[in-house]
Formats: sequence, C-alpha cells, structure tokens
Amino acid sequence: MSKQVIINTDKAPAAIGPYSQAVAYNAMVYTSGQISLSPSTGEIVGSNVTEQSEQCMQNLKAVLEAGNSGLANVIKTTVFLSTMDDFANFNAVYTKYFSSDFPARSCVAVKTLPKNLLVEIEAIAYQN
Repeated sequence: MSKQVIINTDKAPAAIGPYSQAVAYNAMVYTSGQISLSPSTGEIVGSNVTEQSEQCMQNLKAVLEAGNSGLANVIKTTVFLSTMDDFANFNAVYTKYFSSDFPARSCVAVKTLPKNLLVEIEAIAYQN
C-alpha cells in the first residue's frame, strides 16, 4: 500500500482554508485549486484574467515541482472561470504552459471564486 504525502511549498501561496496545496498518492499528485495570490505576500496578483492566469500557472508549477512532478507530467486540469467571456484570454496563457500533447481538461464558469478572483486551476499529474 502506498503512503499519502502532503505537499507544501513556500514557492506557492499558503492554503487559505483547511486543505493542503497538494497530496501525492501512488505516484500521482493531486493539487488543490491554485489562484492568483503572491506566494510571498498572499496578496492578489493581477486585475484581469490574463495576469491572474499567469500567476495561477506559476503557482501550479511550483506546487507540482514540490511534489516531484511538473507541468510536463500533468494528465488532467480543471479550470474555473468567473465568466466564459474570459475563455479566449485564458487559453492564450494556458497554451504558453501547455503547447502540445495537451492534458485532458474541464473548463467551467462558476458564480464566484475565492476572493472574487477570475480564475482557479487544479491539476492531476504523475511524479517523476
């Protein structure tokens, strides 16, 4: 039986509730949703979906790397947008990080995100 490992890094923002940044189990990493908070200050980064998506991806990358994984190992993402009007701008950022052999993805619009942000991204990846 494999052991569950809690993943935390100061290179991504601390959890703002009772959850872990990620959990590794059976050589897989399951991240919590990453939002556009600065790891060093905990403040919101960006006022539009492009800027916020960049920070989300940087935070996601840091959490995955702390879990002995990385963006190249992502097999599934789930994206939450505050409005589908931001879909094209979000995709423009997303394709800078995933340019080929794209992971599976769900993308949904939700009523409200934490701190009234515009985007949140979670991922499932395998470990190196």
